[in-house]
Amino acid sequence: MRPSEFDLIGRYFAPLSADFPGAVNLQDDLATFSPAAGHELAVTVDAMVAGVHFLPTDPPELIARKLLRVNLSDLAASGARPLCYLLAISLDASLDEDWVRAFAGGLAHDQKQFGIALAGGDTTATPGPLSLSLTAIGEIPRGRAVRRSGAAVGDDIWLSGTVGDAALALTLMERDGLAALEAEYPDLLSRYRLPEPRTLLGPALIGLAKAMADVSDGLLADLGHICTGSGAGARIVFADLPLSEPVKTLFERTPDKKDEYVQRVLTGGDDYELVFTAAPSASAEIEQSAIRCGTQVTRIGRVEQAPGVRPVAFDGTEIAVTVGGWRHF
Repeated sequence: MRPSEFDLIGRYFAPLSADFPGAVNLQDDLATFSPAAGHELAVTVDAMVAGVHFLPTDPPELIARKLLRVNLSDLAASGARPLCYLLAISLDASLDEDWVRAFAGGLAHDQKQFGIALAGGDTTATPGPLSLSLTAIGEIPRGRAVRRSGAAVGDDIWLSGTVGDAALALTLMERDGLAALEAEYPDLLSRYRLPEPRTLLGPALIGLAKAMADVSDGLLADLGHICTGSGAGARIVFADLPLSEPVKTLFERTPDKKDEYVQRVLTGGDDYELVFTAAPSASAEIEQSAIRCGTQVTRIGRVEQAPGVRPVAFDGTEIAVTVGGWRHF
């Protein structure tokens, strides 16, 4: 028999709030805190549902870490520094106390890595599936948040890390099964299960990036949000996209699947990298900032006047996109 929600909170979640005094050990239904002088709060929320955003059989500690990280990625995309988070978890009857213990352990691991603490939340039961919601709160210098609406014609378009890993992992998993993916492309599976939010790079780009978003719904979709918000368009060159070694290997091994994989790289989500625009004059400072943050950045295109996002091949011909980015509805 699973303990009551109050027992679970006391045993596994209250300790996660120990470094956040305003949470008073989760004894109240609210927490209190203030941002540092000269700063304002940045707030974001994401929900994850078993079978939609993660595999029901995924290790609970990795589910917890992914839940936290996708929210940290949203903070990074505005330039905010992580401060605290709120957690709402609806457990189905199949999940026992051992599952909750491992889930809380995953949160504890990433709290230390990213300097964030639990400030409160809610724990309930559900007939299923497992449903999770996390609200992350950060702080940012007042009036300095990087929005999606600041891109200007002539700006360079940059991308952190590599793109397409998570989407291709899901493609291979659906086609060949989890065991085959784990055996042949474990790094791609890791990228799908455990994204790397750019929590150092995002704040470092304040004053350099004019517009920014994280790649959650797909590169074309999220760059498209920037273009729509900025009243502009974009041209990106596929040959300039940063691809990981496993993705390059996949392209080499299966040339007959190249067109399909190109589509997935352009439109697949779950990479949680930062796509941003900046004036060409800022390129040297951007590269130095990325080096200090230990993150690769790559120029992939240019902001243009004509609306829409145009991916082009190396020879300049436009790539016809046959699938869209991730949509819930």
